[in-house]
Amino acid sequence: MKLLVTGGAGFIGSAVVRLAVARGHSVVNLDALTYAACLQNVAPVADAPGYVFEHADIRDASALARVFAQHRPDAVLHLAAESHVDRSIDGPGAFIDTNVTGTYTLLQAARAFWEGAGRPAAFRFHHVSTDEVYGSLGPEGQFTEDTPYAPNSPYSASKAASDHLVRAWGETYGLPVLLTNCSNNYGPYHFPEKLIPVVILNALAGRYIPIYGTGANVRDWLYVEDHADALLTVLAKGAVGRSYNIGGENELSNLDLVRQICGILDEMRPGPVPYSDLITFVADRPGHDARYAIDPARMRGELGWRPSVTVEEGLRRTVRWYLDNETWWRALEGRDGVGTRLGKA
Repeated sequence: MKLLVTGGAGFIGSAVVRLAVARGHSVVNLDALTYAACLQNVAPVADAPGYVFEHADIRDASALARVFAQHRPDAVLHLAAESHVDRSIDGPGAFIDTNVTGTYTLLQAARAFWEGAGRPAAFRFHHVSTDEVYGSLGPEGQFTEDTPYAPNSPYSASKAASDHLVRAWGETYGLPVLLTNCSNNYGPYHFPEKLIPVVILNALAGRYIPIYGTGANVRDWLYVEDHADALLTVLAKGAVGRSYNIGGENELSNLDLVRQICGILDEMRPGPVPYSDLITFVADRPGHDARYAIDPARMRGELGWRPSVTVEEGLRRTVRWYLDNETWWRALEGRDGVGTRLGKA
C-alpha cells in the first residue's frame, strides 16, 4: 500500500514509518516538524525506495489538498498531535488547534480525495488516539472500547474531541474510518520530556529523578515497536467503523517503573551510588489520572494480535538504546521545555 503517515517524524509516527517501509509499503511522511519532531528518527529509511517526506501542517488545507492529489495514498495513518499532558496544562490552545482543528482539516482533505477518486472501498482513514480519553480507573477494572469518555486533561479532552470527529465523518459521510486507543508508549526515539527518557537522562547526569505525588499512579506500558505492529495490523484487518484498544499488558506504578529503570542503569552503567538514591517526590500534576489499564480482548480475539515485548525486556532495550545513542538526545536537550518542569498550574 501507499500510506500517508501524519506526524511521521515524531516518536510513534517514526516507528510506524520505519516498520511500514521495512514491510514493503510506500510511505509519504507528512510532518510540520514542531519541537518534538526529529528527522533523525526516520534516517534509517530516508533513502528507501518509495519513501517521501512532505514538510506540511495538518492545519493547512491547501497543502493537504496538494499532498493527496500528488501522492494518492491508499490509506491515512493519522498520528500528528500535541501529546504532552504537562504542556497542555500550561498552553491548552495549541492542543485544541492541532488535535481538533487539525484533525478536522485532515478529515476534510481525506474525504475530498476519497470522494473525488470514486469512493474506493479499500481506502482507510486510521486515527490513532489514547486511552486517556476514558479518564481514570480505580484499583480494579480495565478500559474497553465501550467505556464512556471522561477526559480529565486538556490533552485528553482534545484527543476525545478528535475521536468524535472521526466517528462522525464515518457515520455522516461514509468515510472508511478506523480508530485505535493505545496505552502509554515507550522505547527508542522517545522525546526527552516524557517520564522514561527523563528518568534515564536525569540519572545519567546525576540530577534528581522527579516522581509526581507518591508515584502510585499506574500505567499500562506498551513498547512502541509493538504499537507500530498493532497499527499496521488494524489497518490491514480492522473492520471499518470499528475502534480497537491497544495495550501492552504491562501495568506498573510510576514508582516501580522508575526503580526498575534505576536497577537496569546500575547494571549497564554503574554510578558512584545507586541511581534510585536520586528519586525525589515532587508536587503532583493537576488532575493526575490514578490508573489506566487496557482490556485487549478485541485486538486479540478479532485480529489475533497481542504485544510481544514484556516491560522488563522493553525497558532493557530502551535503556540500552539511550546509552548507545547519546548524539541523538544531546541534540534535543536545547529544545523548548526539555529539562524544565511544566504543568504546575
